[in-house]
Amino acid sequence: MVKSAKILAVGGAHIDRRGQVSGAYVPAASNPGTMREDVGGGVFNALRSVVRRGVSGSLMSMRGGDASAETVSRAIAEAGIADLSAVFLDRTTPSYTALIDSEGELITGFADMALYDLAFPKQLRRSKVREAIADADAILCDANLPSSALERLVALAAGKPVYAIAISPAKVVRLIPVLGTLALVFMNWREAMALAGVHANATPREMVDGLRCSGLKCGLVTAGGAPVLGFDASGAFSVMPPAPRKVADVTGAGDALAGATVAALLRDVPLREALREGVAAATLAIESASAVPDFTAARFTEALALVPDAKEVA
Repeated sequence: MVKSAKILAVGGAHIDRRGQVSGAYVPAASNPGTMREDVGGGVFNALRSVVRRGVSGSLMSMRGGDASAETVSRAIAEAGIADLSAVFLDRTTPSYTALIDSEGELITGFADMALYDLAFPKQLRRSKVREAIADADAILCDANLPSSALERLVALAAGKPVYAIAISPAKVVRLIPVLGTLALVFMNWREAMALAGVHANATPREMVDGLRCSGLKCGLVTAGGAPVLGFDASGAFSVMPPAPRKVADVTGAGDALAGATVAALLRDVPLREALREGVAAATLAIESASAVPDFTAARFTEALALVPDAKEVA
């Protein structure tokens, strides 16, 4: 491992609420279940996985002046991450509320994140941010940033690799102005459809061709238990996720995949092998009630051994 590897993450770090229905979900009715609250956010979840794989991380996000802000701040510190976030005392800390079914699959999500749209473009002009970018080996961001902030971030990176997480079909289009300069974008199938302009039943080759036409040079597309599709300058490939031993909660699986993949890339592991590490981390996340699974090196190695080699896509 490159011991000096440092990554700066810019994006969401907020309150994550997950309500799980106990039985069969009934629309437009009261459903019995349980609610839990954690600190999450696409880039923060992924960054914690990066750090757990041995990379030094710092985070720039936004939060308000409420009690939730203290909870977020404490979680960042406990993760061993340097906190460069801005605090707006007169604002509410962003939050995301997900409703999931008894099998752990998402029914719907609700994002209250106006502060990100308001503050990120201005905060990226701070000298502290420019210094943090200059000190980092790579940047990890998510589409919680509006397009203007993403363009500013890529310009400040000045050629350093910038990895991006799509977040949602509605937000992934924010990446369009910078697609050609991103080192890698992590998406699920619906988010990739929004960029590629293809239908839900598109073949892997049609999806890759559509993403390339959008300007993206390198991407990874998850599709639940189906193979993870990847492509770069050398071609397209896929990795089949192993069946999880149990499904506790699928929330955060894509973020875990992104974090472990980026950590491997920072060790100069080729993308196809780096994705195997990402799939292993995603499997551990699915098997865990936490969006960011806590695993030992031995447990990670055990999970990685179950991930098959990448196969080329014709």
